[in-house]
Amino acid sequence: MKHFTSVLDIPSLGNWLEDAKALKKDPRGHLHLGKGKTLGLLFFNNSLRTRLSTQKAAINLGMDVMVMNFGKEGWALEFADGTVMNGQSAEHIREAARVVSQYCDILGIRAFAQLENRELDESEPVLNGFLQHATIPVVNLESALGHPLQALADAITLEENRIKKQPRVVLTWAPHPRALPHAVANSFVQIMQRMPVDLSIVQPSGYELDKSIIGNTPVYFDQAKALQGADFVYAKNWSSFEQYGQVVSEDQDWMVTKEKLGDAKFMHCLPVRRNVVVEDAVLESEQSLVIQQANNRTYSAQLVLKKLLEGLTL
Repeated sequence: MKHFTSVLDIPSLGNWLEDAKALKKDPRGHLHLGKGKTLGLLFFNNSLRTRLSTQKAAINLGMDVMVMNFGKEGWALEFADGTVMNGQSAEHIREAARVVSQYCDILGIRAFAQLENRELDESEPVLNGFLQHATIPVVNLESALGHPLQALADAITLEENRIKKQPRVVLTWAPHPRALPHAVANSFVQIMQRMPVDLSIVQPSGYELDKSIIGNTPVYFDQAKALQGADFVYAKNWSSFEQYGQVVSEDQDWMVTKEKLGDAKFMHCLPVRRNVVVEDAVLESEQSLVIQQANNRTYSAQLVLKKLLEGLTL
């Protein structure tokens, strides 16, 4: 594995989940791998869990870490070739990526969708710019289309808590005061499609996700009915895909409640809007796995970094 940009980069999810289990038992057991190595983290958008968990993962592997909030601290970057740079952009990705590659051994990039131009977002200019011009492994810390480190943490959490051989997992849309990207939902669907689960999606009409990602996963529009008998309920908001980036419904009846949840375990990537996405009673219950998910963010990042470090030594 040269880079980690998607859950599709995982060659064998079952083996990786076993590796994650071993990492959790002995987090500092591979300090030798990162000794003398540096992880660079470039954040073009805000972060709490991704930043801290990835730093912790690197520390567990013996790495040094450099962090830069690029939107506030770095020069504005230009990504297009042949551009006359007489505007706001002061530096081109061609120089920036190669310079950073001299300072680091692995590079993490976080750059959200703008939700204004679907074609532009789907081209992933920031992530793909660094992939094209950096000379070191690149890790996706969330991009316009995916959040693979979160999805891997979700898979670890589900594996730790499933009782049935093939549990029912429902991804439900939930209301939110802002238009949000599709990245978390996309990666969650993709990784669940690779696990022994019965996955379905429920959302209001107009919120269908990208068909190329959904594939044959069943999609429903009646939340109460879809959640009946679920073993795991993952709540997440996302904006419209067809009416790109638009909020086409703000129906508060889609908030996840204890009554709707039934006996299922509740999952969410955090941060979460209490009593908008999910009521307090769910988050404060023993059915909530959100803190465990956040903890597993360290081990999903550590597993990815370990694989990449092992590749550097070959």
